[in-house]
Amino acid sequence: MTKKTLNQNSKFINDLINTVSPDLKFSSKPINRFKKIQEKKQISLKNKKDQLIKLREDINSIENCNLKENSKNLIFGEGSLNNQIMIIGEAPGPNEENDGLPFQGEVGSLLNKMFLAININREKLYLTYAINYRPPQDRKPTSYEIKRYSHFLKEHISIINPKIIILMGATAMEAIMGPNKKISQERGKWKEIILKNNTFPLIITYSPSYLLRFPENKKYSWSDLKNLKQKIIELDINI
Repeated sequence: MTKKTLNQNSKFINDLINTVSPDLKFSSKPINRFKKIQEKKQISLKNKKDQLIKLREDINSIENCNLKENSKNLIFGEGSLNNQIMIIGEAPGPNEENDGLPFQGEVGSLLNKMFLAININREKLYLTYAINYRPPQDRKPTSYEIKRYSHFLKEHISIINPKIIILMGATAMEAIMGPNKKISQERGKWKEIILKNNTFPLIITYSPSYLLRFPENKKYSWSDLKNLKQKIIELDINI
């Protein structure tokens, strides 16, 4: 007697066909994977926008805050939500309060020049502050105020999800790294913070407003900027 050979492949195909829903439609058209990637990016961008709207509302609803009570505007952020470098300044000044945007006037002009020196346009940066309201008489924010607003700042970082963070000034440094640190000792060194299981490399440098008052320290900021440029190359960040 000759043993009949079973076509296992044919049996598998028949079983598969029997399990397929009759509503399922097959198409010979190629899958537009680029379109799917674009749709995914659009969804991600919308999620970011929604989260930022919620964060701004949370900041604006803060109570018993001397900063908010004595300021005309909440200064939130500026830049594309997909920008990969996030600049965190200290606090808004009079120009920022009037314009409703970060890094305006002489401070903004100096910031623009600093980054153009390493071939980065302002439009490629996401700009915000450690403190979202102008302090009365432009005083330094207290440690209590810095700590209170650091919660919002860390959420802001998580939403933007940058590849690199630049902390400009002692207030920005304290908001992320904590008190009892001197910017003269910490600037120019690469560090890392972990927020919501994501690791962000960061560097600390002087703020433009400080450099306007003490221009002799611009040489240190130039060194920090060159260090930043090298890190951008190492991480293969397209700017």
